Amino acid sequence: MPKTYTKSWLDNDTFAAWIFLSPALILLTIFIIWPIAYLFYLSFTAGSFTSAGTTWVGLRNYWRLLLTPDFWQVLGNTIYFTVATVIPSLVIPLGLAVLLDKSLALRGLLRSAYFLPSIISLVAAGLGFRWLFQTTGPVNALLDLLGIVPIPWLGSTVWAMPVLIILSIWKQLGFNMVVFLAGLQAIPPSRYEAAELDGANGWQQFWYVTLPGLQPTMIFAIVTTAIFTLRSFEQVYVITGGGPVNTTNLLVYYIYQEAFAQFDFGYAAAAATVLLAFTLVFVYLQLRTWGDD
Repeated sequence: MPKTYTKSWLDNDTFAAWIFLSPALILLTIFIIWPIAYLFYLSFTAGSFTSAGTTWVGLRNYWRLLLTPDFWQVLGNTIYFTVATVIPSLVIPLGLAVLLDKSLALRGLLRSAYFLPSIISLVAAGLGFRWLFQTTGPVNALLDLLGIVPIPWLGSTVWAMPVLIILSIWKQLGFNMVVFLAGLQAIPPSRYEAAELDGANGWQQFWYVTLPGLQPTMIFAIVTTAIFTLRSFEQVYVITGGGPVNTTNLLVYYIYQEAFAQFDFGYAAAAATVLLAFTLVFVYLQLRTWGDD
């Protein structure tokens, strides 16, 4: 007698795929989706995690954000910090990657040297920068030797933010350079040969061959750098504490202050929701702009 074949649930490709994906989906739900959903719920409440509990207040926290001058100042600081950090963190590593791609002699050594800041703790780097830029620090000592009046870097409403920006660029530079270098090595040499045969000079090859070939890499670098910048907290906490006069206070540090110094969790959750929405919109626009072929 021929054997009868009984169809099993495991023979269904869709069901099997869900079985294999379920551990990752469970972890994703517990550690990402649920916290975001709870954050969104918390933004509509007031109170704390005490016996008194929380109460539903609707859109009151978001209305407070709109009417609070400090929030708008912090939002402006964050936009300024993000733009001033992201652009150099892409342009400088791209230039270094192009130079290293053409030089085989010390590529490995230089790549390691540039990448080193990426693996240093941001808190340790922040302490180092605070020492460098303090009033009697090495930077002002060098300026004094050059005959330039020392600058009160961390006490100035003008110069304190650039210190944080320089630290963030320095921290992100090596990572982006390695990413761009990998993208450059993935571009077929035949494209450059064809462009050279067509009479294209070095700048034309870079503009019409290198940049289009780096488009997927550029998307990744822009998104990761923007996320790294928008979530900046350690720089402010270690170096300036948001001062002077709130000029270096960034949105993540502002959320931390409202939640864990003022214990205003609902208001802090509303600010965090705004930050999440801003980040998602930014990433979406980047993918739409750079992702269209």
